[in-house]
Amino acid sequence: MKIAVIGAGAVGSVIGGLLTRAGETVTLIGRAAHVESINAHGLTISGAQGTIHVLLPAAETLDFVPDLALLCVKTQDLAEVLKQNAHWLAGVPVVTTQNGMQADEIAAAALGAENVIGGVVLFGATYLEPGKVDYAPAGMLVIGELTRTSRERTRMIANTLNKAIPTAVSENIRGAHWTKLIVNQANALPTITGKPFHETYAEPYLRQLSVWLMREAVRVIRKSGGTLGAMPTTPLTLIKFLMGMPMPIAEMLPRMYLRRLGESPAYGSTLQSVKRGRATEIDYLNGEIVALGAKINLPTPYNSSVVTMVHEVEQRGEFFSTAEIKARVQTALKDADR
Repeated sequence: MKIAVIGAGAVGSVIGGLLTRAGETVTLIGRAAHVESINAHGLTISGAQGTIHVLLPAAETLDFVPDLALLCVKTQDLAEVLKQNAHWLAGVPVVTTQNGMQADEIAAAALGAENVIGGVVLFGATYLEPGKVDYAPAGMLVIGELTRTSRERTRMIANTLNKAIPTAVSENIRGAHWTKLIVNQANALPTITGKPFHETYAEPYLRQLSVWLMREAVRVIRKSGGTLGAMPTTPLTLIKFLMGMPMPIAEMLPRMYLRRLGESPAYGSTLQSVKRGRATEIDYLNGEIVALGAKINLPTPYNSSVVTMVHEVEQRGEFFSTAEIKARVQTALKDADR
């Protein structure tokens, strides 16, 4: 197949590069500096599989009709990118890879739900510099149909993606998105500290805050009628464990997450955006929970406070100490009790 990766940053470059190594025909669509470096020197992927160097074409704009497109831009950029590329993507199966809950709906509105395969990314990727990305920790992809009209096509796409990243097919992709969103609640913490997960979670209060963020998200999702979907890396038994155990035991969950990250510093996609001077996806991560809580009249002081702090980091470029974070959260809790 001719595969176009639209939005070839960290995640898109890892998938596209590994697909190329597996023999697929891939074109990366990305920003100018990255594109120029790849066309001149190739793409280097370090990390979980050692150092891999692949040669593949890259461009700033799509100018052909692919057999498959992977949408790897940030959620806030997705609608505009789809509008710009509607001519080339008409009738083409596309796989979303964004965090949060809105990407599938945005893509379906632009291209038709029958052409959209929802995707959940369960691996780590970091953009290092033009032409270089890091793949760690290793993980997998989960994909699933929105309309259940072409299961054979989805299985074929999963088989293709499996050549690069282990890929599973979900019968409840929206539920898988909800479950990934719960895990992603902790993404805000490195963003407001400016430190990788390992350093952030070394602080006992921040480990506890990660649990409170996830617990609050689960309560909001359940009260709104959302249904969680099991994923290989996050069984629903873990969510039940998170909700029911005393905090000293529930803290084992972020500790487990750290072990899965391995030794390489992991910053998370939100902090990576800040470091590159770009807008984050926070309104589609913790902000999803805040908006949904407001809709069903359920206060979300933990998530509301970290969303506000992330936006302040975006605007000022200054990070928060643990003491400052604790004070902000305590104020939000008091306000919610009034």
